[in-house]
Amino acid sequence: MSVEAARQHRGPRSSAPLGDPEFGNPEWIWRNGSLIPWADARVHVNAVGHASVSAVFEGVKAYLSADGTRLLAFRLDDHLDRLARSARICRLDLPYTRERLRAAVLDLLRINGYAEDVYIRPWVFPSGVIREQMVPAGTRCDVVVDTWPFRSGLSGGDSCRATVSSWIRVGDASAPPRAKAFSNYHNGRLALIEARENGYDWPIMLNERFKVSEGPAACVAIVRDGTIITPSLTSGLLESITRDTVLALAAGMGIPVQEREVDRSELYLADEIFFMGTAWEILPVTSVDRLSVGAGRVGPIASLLRTEYDRLVRGRADHHGEWLTELPLPGGE
Repeated sequence: MSVEAARQHRGPRSSAPLGDPEFGNPEWIWRNGSLIPWADARVHVNAVGHASVSAVFEGVKAYLSADGTRLLAFRLDDHLDRLARSARICRLDLPYTRERLRAAVLDLLRINGYAEDVYIRPWVFPSGVIREQMVPAGTRCDVVVDTWPFRSGLSGGDSCRATVSSWIRVGDASAPPRAKAFSNYHNGRLALIEARENGYDWPIMLNERFKVSEGPAACVAIVRDGTIITPSLTSGLLESITRDTVLALAAGMGIPVQEREVDRSELYLADEIFFMGTAWEILPVTSVDRLSVGAGRVGPIASLLRTEYDRLVRGRADHHGEWLTELPLPGGE
């Protein structure tokens, strides 16, 4: 269904119990080339299990501009390119081009009428009822884009307490972490459960070489003597777009950066530590394994980066405008 056709068939916003209790459900979702009512986007229960094993997805954020006139989808093309790379690694058929998916995202944001920060999730999963545990390569796939509002933590003083997990991060020789596959997140889920049960907020995972890898859904960086140090992409990481953004911002601010292997003990000697990811944005760590990080509060470099990241995604920075895909709001053109 086109945007105009969808507008003509607009119904009440769904309030089904599956929705977010704070925000409810959107009115529309995009599936296989069409805008359809959210409540009609269904699959049979038997289509859920095995198809989920190989499913890949993206997480994209569209921020309300500082002047309130536009939504700014941050690095949308880069996220869609990574979705295609993940599908390739997992041998899934993604039948839509980046340009078609970009148009789908913008159509969906427009028809749902958002005038607030929005999380966007494009995802790809094998179609129909899959009875084979090992989903064959090239299986026909569904492609869905869904959305929901979120609250950014960039302007606040949020921080967290971390622990080094006993769970080892999956590696490229087992379940490649550079593919953003749903199945990879079970590894991080186990680490998160362990951390929460032991009184921490988030885990930091080591790789099979017992070097620092990443958190359950975000990359990690430390600061020592004014230099940002972050594990290399061969340390068991998702090829993080937020990580790339932060390193570019740091370089532009004259902050030295190193990408290399990081030892566990360096976490205990760091002046600052922070997570970085689309969902978490930039989240400082104030303690690791109950040892204070620096002064035990948000450090100056993480604070500077968070402020600059917020300026960038809100359209107030004078650089990297190519990372923002604009959608004017009604009355805001």
